[in-house]
Amino acid sequence: MRIDKYLANMNVGSRKEVHQLIKKGVVAVNGKTVKTLKEKINENDVVTVNGEEIAYQKYHYFLLNKPKGVLSATEDRSQKTVISLLDPQDRYQGIVPVGRLDKDTTGLLLLTNDGQLNHELVAPNKHVAKVYRAEIAGVADEETAKTFAFGMMLGDGTKLKPAKLKILKQDRENATSEIEIEISEGKYHQIKRMFGAVGMKVTALDRLSMGNLHLPSDLKRGKYVELSLDEIKNIK
Repeated sequence: MRIDKYLANMNVGSRKEVHQLIKKGVVAVNGKTVKTLKEKINENDVVTVNGEEIAYQKYHYFLLNKPKGVLSATEDRSQKTVISLLDPQDRYQGIVPVGRLDKDTTGLLLLTNDGQLNHELVAPNKHVAKVYRAEIAGVADEETAKTFAFGMMLGDGTKLKPAKLKILKQDRENATSEIEIEISEGKYHQIKRMFGAVGMKVTALDRLSMGNLHLPSDLKRGKYVELSLDEIKNIK
């Protein structure tokens, strides 16, 4: 890999900024100052900028507690995206959200540039379990749970796989409920459409887990953490 691409991929700076660093003579490979932008390096080389080692990491994984009002997208002309929540030094090339959470849905969202892991987690045939907590306008009961567990058919003919519904709280006087639901697919607005099909409305939706990945209880909305190698192995 060319030295300028390597440093740009590691977010040392833009290609233009990296070129300026090389011209200043502050970039070195194995202790020798780099004199050309086209110098090639390999994974065994030690690269430094101003004496600080820039270790290469091919893939990055960030667990975000997504807040409301933010798009699960890499860019948008007028609205804030989840990528904009990352610190500038963490906006590595190719970082994208794994799957989508609606603009008004909160909770666990993985961001990575590992395309294979992205596919493993969102591909329909992988059946990765996702657990959500929701507030409902309507009283969800055991009949609702049975309907979901059977694998319901939506009004447009969409056939859904069985889902597990756990009722946390019922308020019959105000006709509201709090629930947890586990699904193994991620169709468009799926949970909202499921409750809509039984005459109820989702008023708040929060994702708690995705496969072996769980949202830390102490991770505040809009904040994120980089996952350790052990946590990444657990996901895979």
